[in-house]
Amino acid sequence: MHILVTGGAGYIGSTTAAHFMQAGHRVTIYDNLSRGHLAAIPEGAEFIRGDIGDHGALSVLFQSHKFDAVAHFAAFIEAGESMEKPGKYFRNNVVNSQALLDAMMDNGVKRLVFSSTAAVYASKNATLNEEDPLGPSNVYGHTKLMIEEMIHWYARQAGLKYAALRYFNACGSMVDSSGKSIRGEAHQPETHLIPLTLQVPLGQRSEIKIYGDDYPTQDGTCIRDYVHVEDLASAHVLALEAIDERGEMTYNLGNGRGYSVKEVIDVARKVTGHEIPAQVVDRRPGDGAVLVASSERINDELGWQPRRPTLEAIIATAWAWHQAHPHGYAEGDGNA
Repeated sequence: MHILVTGGAGYIGSTTAAHFMQAGHRVTIYDNLSRGHLAAIPEGAEFIRGDIGDHGALSVLFQSHKFDAVAHFAAFIEAGESMEKPGKYFRNNVVNSQALLDAMMDNGVKRLVFSSTAAVYASKNATLNEEDPLGPSNVYGHTKLMIEEMIHWYARQAGLKYAALRYFNACGSMVDSSGKSIRGEAHQPETHLIPLTLQVPLGQRSEIKIYGDDYPTQDGTCIRDYVHVEDLASAHVLALEAIDERGEMTYNLGNGRGYSVKEVIDVARKVTGHEIPAQVVDRRPGDGAVLVASSERINDELGWQPRRPTLEAIIATAWAWHQAHPHGYAEGDGNA
C-alpha cells in the first residue's frame, strides 16, 4: 500500500513509518515540523512539509498522490499544556483532524489507522480494557476521544475502515539490526517522564520532579503502563494489514504492567548507574492516578505481543539513544 503518514517526522510517527517500509509499504510523510524533525524521517520515505489544517495544501496532496491508507499521528500531546490552552488543542487536534477526514473522503481514501491514547479512559485501579468507561481527565485526552467519535461516524456514514489504537506510555528508542539506537524521543518542550529523568545523568538538570506523592497508589505517585515505541509501530502494521477484513477496530496497546513514577526513577538509576535526585512538588492538573492497559483484544485478534515488555529493556534503549544524542536531533534539521 501507499500510506500517508501525518506527523511522520515525530517520535512515534517516524518509527511507525520505518516499520511500514520494512513491511514492504510505500510511505509519504506529511508534517509541518512544528514538533517533528527531518532527521527522524526514515530513508526512502517521501517527505512533504505541510499542515493538515491547510485545506488547499491537503487537496493538492491527495490529488497529486494515490494513497491507499492514512496513518494519522499529527497532534499536540502535552496533557498539562492542554489544560492551560484548551483552544489550541481543540483547533489543532480536532478541527484539523476533521479537515483530514474530509480530504480522505473527497478523494476516496477509506482506510485509516489513528493514533489515539489511554487518556480517553477514566482512571481505574485495575487494568483497563476497551469496554471500560471513557472519561478523560484532561483536554488532550478529550480531543482524542472527540476524534475517535468523528471517525466512528465517518465509518458509519461514509464507509471508512479504521483502527483506533489507544497507546499507553510510549517510550524507548528504535534499534537497528546492529543493535544501535537510531530514533528516539526528543520533544520540544519535553514533558515525558523517562526522557526528563535521563536528563539528570546527562547533566542537563539537577533533579527530576515528582508531581505529587499523595495519589491513592502504593507509593503515592501516579502509575502508568510503559510500552516500547517499536512495539507500538508493529501494532500499526498488523492493524493496517487487517483493516479490510475487520473494518472497525479499537485496541489498547500496553504491557499490562503498571509502574509508579518512583519505580521508573529507580529503574533509571539502575540502568544509568546515576543516583538521580528527585524532588516531590505539587500535582499537575489533569493527571489520573492509574492508567494500565489490558491488550488481550489485540493479542487475541491480531496476534500482537510486546517484544520488549520490561521497563529495564525499554529504558536501556532510551538511555543508549540519549547518550548518543544528548541534545536530541541536530540543530538545523528543519525543526522550526
